[in-house]
Amino acid sequence: MSHQAASLLVGIGVLSLAAQWLAWRVRLPAIVFLLAAGILAGPLTGWLHPDALFGDLLFPIVSLAVALILFEGGLTLRMREVRGLQAPVRRLLTLGVMVTWTSTTALAWFFIGLPLELAVLFGAITIVTGPTVIGPLLRSVRPTQRVARVLRWEGIVIDPIGALIAVLVFEFLLSAGEAASLGVSLLTFALLLVVGTVIGAVAGWVTGVVLRRYWLPAYLHSLGTLVAAITVFQLADQIQAESGLLAVTVMGIWLANMKGVPLDDILPFKENLSLMLISGLFVLLAARLEPAAIPALGWGALGLLLGMQLLGRPLAVLASTVGTPLSWSERSLLAWIAPRGIVAAAVSALFALRLDEAGYAGADALVPLTFLVILFTVILQSATAKPLAAFLGVREPPPRGVLIVGANPVARAIGAALQRLEIPVLLADTHWEHVSEAQLQGLPTYYGNPTSEHAERHLELTGLGLLFALSPRTDLNTLASLEFGKVFGRNRVYRLPPGERDLRLPAEIRHRHRRDNTLFGEDVTYAKLASLLGQGAEVHLTKLTEVFGWEDYLAEHGQRVTPLFALDPQGRISPFGGGAHPQPGAGWKVAGLIRTPEPQAG
Repeated sequence: MSHQAASLLVGIGVLSLAAQWLAWRVRLPAIVFLLAAGILAGPLTGWLHPDALFGDLLFPIVSLAVALILFEGGLTLRMREVRGLQAPVRRLLTLGVMVTWTSTTALAWFFIGLPLELAVLFGAITIVTGPTVIGPLLRSVRPTQRVARVLRWEGIVIDPIGALIAVLVFEFLLSAGEAASLGVSLLTFALLLVVGTVIGAVAGWVTGVVLRRYWLPAYLHSLGTLVAAITVFQLADQIQAESGLLAVTVMGIWLANMKGVPLDDILPFKENLSLMLISGLFVLLAARLEPAAIPALGWGALGLLLGMQLLGRPLAVLASTVGTPLSWSERSLLAWIAPRGIVAAAVSALFALRLDEAGYAGADALVPLTFLVILFTVILQSATAKPLAAFLGVREPPPRGVLIVGANPVARAIGAALQRLEIPVLLADTHWEHVSEAQLQGLPTYYGNPTSEHAERHLELTGLGLLFALSPRTDLNTLASLEFGKVFGRNRVYRLPPGERDLRLPAEIRHRHRRDNTLFGEDVTYAKLASLLGQGAEVHLTKLTEVFGWEDYLAEHGQRVTPLFALDPQGRISPFGGGAHPQPGAGWKVAGLIRTPEPQAG
C-alpha cells in the first residue's frame, strides 16, 4: 500500500470521527456532518477519489458494508415487540409503507422523470427512516409518550423492512433485465427469494445454536458473528447472484427472534464495527458525488421533496391512524417527522453501481436524489419539529424524572426513595446482576451503557429530566454527565465526586467535577455511601412542617444523616451538594441517608 493510500484511509477515519464528534456536540444526526465531510473531501477539494483509491474493490467493500448494516437492522427486529405495539405502529409498518412507497414512486416519476422501474426502486429505498436519525430528534423534541413510542418503534422496525423491500425490487429489476422472458424473470426472482430466505434462516439458526450452547467462547462471539454474516452473504451470492443481501437480513431477523441466544455478547460488534462502517461509508459515498449531480436534477427535485414531506408522509400517517386513540395534534406531528438515514444512502449507492453496470438509463440519478432527500428531511425536521410540537401542544411538560447511571446498591436505594415520592426513575447499568436486583425491587431499568449507540436508539427518556450519575466508575459518571448535559441541560446533571482511588485521573476529568454539579457533597463518594448502607443505614423521607423545620431536622439527626435531595411542594427535585444547598421549608420533603443510633452504654 502506498503512503498516499494509507494517508487517505487515515484521513477518512479522522473525518468520520470529527463528524461524529460534531454531531454529538450539537445534538444533530451524524449523517448531516458525515455527508458534509465527504462532499468537502471529494467534490469540493478533490482530495478524496474513492474509485481511484479502491479501484475494483470499491463495489465489494460497499456490498459488504451494506450487508453488515442490513444484518444489524435485522438484529433489531423482534417480533414479540412488534406484536405488542399499538395499532398505529403496525399500520405504519404495513399500510403506511405501501402508501409511502406508492406516493414516492409517483412523485419521482412525475417530477424527476425517472423510468417507472427506477421510480419504484427509489420509492422502496426511501421507505426507511431509521433509529440513528429518529433518536436525536426525539431527545430534542420531547414529544408526548405516545408519539415518541410510535416514532421510535417505527424507526427501529422499518429499517430492515424497507431494506428488504428495496432488495427484492432491486433483484427483480436485475432478473427482469437479464432474462429472456417474463417467465424466466419470475423464476429468477423466485430463486432469489428462496435462496436468500432459506440460507439466511438456516444460517441464523446455526449461528444461534453455536452462540446459545457456547461452542465458541464468549470473547469470540463478536468475531464469530461477523465472520458468519459475511460468509452467508458471499455463499448466497455464489449460489444465486444478488441473494446475499436478503440472506443476511433474514439471518439477523432469525437471530433476533431465537430464544436463549446471548445477543448482548455481540453488542461491541454492533456499536463499534457498525459505527465505523456507517461513518466511513457515508464519507466515501458522499465523496463520489459529482459537483453538478444535484443541480442537474432541476427544479423537479424541489417538487419531489415537498411532495414527500407535505403529501406522502401525511397520507401514510392519516391512513395508518384512522380510528386510533391518537389526537389530531399527535397525528400532525407524526405526519411531519420521517427523516431518512444511513440504509437509504448505502443501498442507493450500491444499487446505482449495479444498475449502471446493467445499463439502466437514469440509474446515476439515484444516489444524488437519495442524498438530497436525506439532507432535506434531516435538516428541515431537526429545525422545525421542536417548535411544531410546542405549537401543537404535544411536547412533554418539563420532565421531573431521574435517569440514574448505575443499578448498584447505592443507586437502588436512591431510586427506591425517588419512586416512593412518585418521581419517575430509570436505572441504567452494564452489570446484569445489578439490573436484575433492581427489577426485583420494581425499579425500571435499562441494561447497557447509557452513553452507547445502543442507548441512543433504545433508551427511553420520556419524562426524564435529571441525571444522577451514581456509578462507582468516575469515568462513566463524567462521560454520562457530558452526554446528557446536552439533553437535559448542564445544570440538570449531577454526579458523585471521585473517590481517593480516582485521584490519578487526568486533571481535565477531575476539573469537570465542578462543585455545582456534585451530588451530596464533596466528601460523599460512592465508597462512603456504600459503606453506610452496608452498616445498616437507610434512606428516610421526612416532610417538613411549620413546627418541624429544616433546622430541627438537622438538629435531631446530627452527624447520623447524609442529606441526599429535597422535593419542593411543586414536585421539583433539588439535590444537596455543590455550591448552592437547597433551603427546604414547610411542605418540602427531605430524603436523607440516616445511620441507626449507636446503643448507649450501661
